[in-house]
Formats: sequence, structure tokens, C-alpha cells
Amino acid sequence: MTDHDNAYDGLVDEDSHGQWAFGTSFDDPLAGVDTTVPDDVDLAALAHYCLMLGDDALISSQRLAEWSTRAPELEEEVALANVGLDLLGQARLLLARAAAADASVVPFISETSPIPAEDSLAFFRDENQFRNTRLTELGNGDFAQTVTRLLVFATWRLALFDRLRTSRDPVLAAVAVKGVKELTYHRDYAARWVVTLGCGTAESKSRMETALAHVWPYVEELFTPTTEELALAGVGVGVDPRDLREEFDSVLEQVLKAAELTAPTGRTVGTVGGRAGRQGLHTETLGLLLAEMQSVARAHPEGVW
Repeated sequence: MTDHDNAYDGLVDEDSHGQWAFGTSFDDPLAGVDTTVPDDVDLAALAHYCLMLGDDALISSQRLAEWSTRAPELEEEVALANVGLDLLGQARLLLARAAAADASVVPFISETSPIPAEDSLAFFRDENQFRNTRLTELGNGDFAQTVTRLLVFATWRLALFDRLRTSRDPVLAAVAVKGVKELTYHRDYAARWVVTLGCGTAESKSRMETALAHVWPYVEELFTPTTEELALAGVGVGVDPRDLREEFDSVLEQVLKAAELTAPTGRTVGTVGGRAGRQGLHTETLGLLLAEMQSVARAHPEGVW
């Protein structure tokens, strides 16, 4: 890991790499963006909101990285890795924004820690401090399950980012402008595979039906608003996720019809005492994912590479 003077450097500049990741010396993509928070915005709510969206991207990215050396074909391995890198970039910007809005969300490591705030948030929080939806942490399963999860997530997130482009928070707006281009590809990639597998062999169709049955119960959580989402939507910074449902249903209906598949009905994962992923309640799979993702950083808490 290396320290970065400004996580927002570079969004408006072109670089020769075209992408970057944690701990590298790539240019940051938000240089020149006004980072001033509007006066009427609750900083704690903004930080919480950015953590939610950043954690969604971070956990999704880690799941896709697990396909490295295991994808059905080399071309798909590269494609999944690139989707994961896009989401990792979104995660970094959003976690950095969360830390800038409210520094108290960042785990304390030491007075001399060289670790950037966004890295601390990724590697030094415990499971119950993550705010991602449970959909994103579901295991990869087979390829059909992964592309189904990606289709649902990318369709929802694209609808969200499309609206966030006009957010009154200039950083959220800049992240969304960049993210819409990426998410459009992610959705298209997943949709093509869902159609291909759904209209393929009896085996591939059966796997798609199984994947839909596994993923679909986690859809409803994407559209259940938190108090922070409602508060920020009210001041033109965030989006009420319920406003995304019609667009989401329309897109999924078109894709599933083309794939000769039907969305399951009836079963939805519930909450415990009203808590779900946004409130730090997760499936057992997240702990295993974090153990792998955080092990090196926690073993060398002030390491730099």
C-alpha cells in the first residue's frame, strides 16, 4: 500500500493506464473535482451512504476476483477481472468520500500509520461494520449463478448511478458519471450470458433456473431504503432506492424473456429485528470473504507496497 495525497486526483485527467487499484501508483480519477459538501447535508449520513455504496462495490469486486484462474474460458476470466477492477475503483472513491465526510468512520491503526483512509476502511473493519447488501456477498456458485448475481447488481446500480449523476454532492456526481459507463458494460456482459445460457442446452437452462432461484430472494433488499438514503434523497444528494424498482423490473423482464426464463416469485430473505446488510447483518459467507481479503493487511498493519 502507498499513501495518496488526494484520492480524488485524476478523474478529469487522462492517464496512460486507464485503470488503477488499491496501493498502486496509478493516478486517482477525481482530480479537479470540488469536494465541498453542501451546507445542508448531514455529514454522518453522507459518510454512511458512501460506505453502503462503496462496500457494495468492494465486496462484489472481491467475489469476481475469486474467478481468477477458475473461469470457464480465458476470455471470461479477463472480462470478470476487468468488471471487478471497475468496481474496485468505484469502491476506493466512495470509501475515500466516506472518510472525508466523517473521519470517525475510519478504523484507527496507529498515529504513524501510512495507510490511506479508504484502505483502512477496506481492510480493518469487522464483518458487522460492513454496509453492503447481502446480494453482493453471495458465493460465486457456478458461472450461471455469478452472471445472474452480476446482472441483478449491475441493473440496480446502473439505475442508481444514472440518477446520482445529478447529485448535489459533486463527488458522488463525478463518481456516478464515470460509473455509468462501466456499469452499462457490466449489465450488457451479464445479460448476454444469461440469454446465452437460458437459450442454450437443457443443462445450461437448468443451471440458470437454479441460479435465479438462489439469487432472487435477495433482490428486495436492494430496494429497501435506510434512513440515510431517505434523508439524502430529500436534499438532492442521494436516491430513494424504491424509485429504481420500475426501471429494474422492466430491464430484467426484457432480459429474462429473451432468455426464455421466468423470475421466481414468493421467497424473500427476511431481516432480523429489522436489520439486514445495510445495518451490518450478513450471511456467513461474508466472514470467509473478509478473512481472505484482509489477512495480509491485518498481519502487516502498517505494511507498504
